[in-house]
Amino acid sequence: MTERAKWLLVALISVIVIGIAAGVGVFGWLQYQARGSGPSEIATSSSHDWATGDRVVFRNTAAGDGYGQVASVALSDPQGPRALVDRACDRVAASDAEFICLRTERGVVPRYTATLYTDDGAQVESWPLSGIPSRARISPDGALVATTSFVTGHSYATVGFSTQTEVHTTDGRDFGDLEEYALIIDGEVVSPVDRNYWGVTFIDDTSFYATAGLTTIGTTYLVRGDLENRTLTAVASGVECPSLSPDGSRIAFKRVTSGSGPTAHWTPAIMDLAGGTVRVLDTETRDVDDQIAWLDDDTILYGLPRERAPGDTDVWSLPADGSGSPEMFIEHAWSPSVVP
Repeated sequence: MTERAKWLLVALISVIVIGIAAGVGVFGWLQYQARGSGPSEIATSSSHDWATGDRVVFRNTAAGDGYGQVASVALSDPQGPRALVDRACDRVAASDAEFICLRTERGVVPRYTATLYTDDGAQVESWPLSGIPSRARISPDGALVATTSFVTGHSYATVGFSTQTEVHTTDGRDFGDLEEYALIIDGEVVSPVDRNYWGVTFIDDTSFYATAGLTTIGTTYLVRGDLENRTLTAVASGVECPSLSPDGSRIAFKRVTSGSGPTAHWTPAIMDLAGGTVRVLDTETRDVDDQIAWLDDDTILYGLPRERAPGDTDVWSLPADGSGSPEMFIEHAWSPSVVP
């Protein structure tokens, strides 16, 4: 093959690859537009007072008008009418005064952003994400924001996935990428090249818990992060996507209970921080690939895909003591955030 023929072949392959990428982008955009067209299949309202009272903030996944927008329902009536905010997000987290919106800006070449808004919809801060939105958390007092995105891959079951997790303050300070922090395991600083971090849950304004994953050996750790000293210290193994209980005594997380890698099956579990004991909540038999939220000290919440309804999800509740079965909490919802 001549040099000219080689370059023509490279050019042809490049055109094909770009065409496929463009086709995938256009197809995804058309699917998103179709889900958001027509009347909503659930009672909704645009409301300036959506952020008043005890509430649950979430992403609306009901097909029709308002699909993908931030929504809220009264904590006392989670199945009641939902108020929508004219902000579309893939992942949302809220405090009493603001909410963080992780968003895919769809197009031939997608862009990914994190934007912090006040409850009245005013933009406070915005910054780019390095990949597909995955997790978001705001500290209880609204001072800190954590985001996780997939740099490569699109699932924690994907072999060779890579994440970026960052912590910001809501007034603009950047604590940086967790991969820049020192990882301490068994008292020693280690620097494995395959480490990833995700699933932040805040303890206070200087510390947090998160997952550290060593992907090539399939090990995950619960790490305690120190923002000022920029350290991550392993405190337990086998803990993924932690969520600290309101009383600060327990961690809810997802645990691999069968399979591994692409065939991993995750089940909700609760760890007592004082004694380290773990209770697997195996009355939930479905695969829970979500960062759990706490409704209160007795109940956890998580999202699950709706069967035979691509792009639609529901939020379920489950007793944290393992005494009961899962119950539907909010239909057509994702990424719940309880604001008491």
